[in-house]
Amino acid sequence: MNIRVIISFLLMAFVLILVQILLLKNLALFGVALCFIYLLIILSIPVTISHIPLILISFGIGLTVDIFYDSLGIHTAAATLIGFIRPYWLKIISPTGGYVDSTDPDLKEMGIGWYFTYAMPLIFLFSLAFFLIDQWGTAGLFGVLNKSFFSSILTFVLAILVQLLFFKRKRGI
Repeated sequence: MNIRVIISFLLMAFVLILVQILLLKNLALFGVALCFIYLLIILSIPVTISHIPLILISFGIGLTVDIFYDSLGIHTAAATLIGFIRPYWLKIISPTGGYVDSTDPDLKEMGIGWYFTYAMPLIFLFSLAFFLIDQWGTAGLFGVLNKSFFSSILTFVLAILVQLLFFKRKRGI
């Protein structure tokens, strides 16, 4: 990774967290679906990053969002879980020849089919952990699953739109 890539990644992270805090904080689609666009930061970290730095970055991103949401660590716990699970999930869905060292796990590099297989389960796991912690014992299992499912779909669709609009494409989808 050169300095230009690091600076552009940090700028993307800053903008996504800013959008999450300023625009998406009070957005609830039909009172059910919340959008967690800042997960795109964790999902876009290169494949070659070590396990511990990934967990620490995920923790920092979740903590940053928690500070502005006053949510007592819910985002931090769910984001750290995603940071912990992501390397194992990447090993499970790895292509036959493995990943190239310069591969970024995003739509422009891997295509829509692989990206759906990669991102959707992680986003759903994040949403499930988030709503289980948030509504422990009050919403029931159906309410938690309902909010997790629709929040995952909304987050995935917005993540695809952000990547199509703002990321440079290297190959067709």
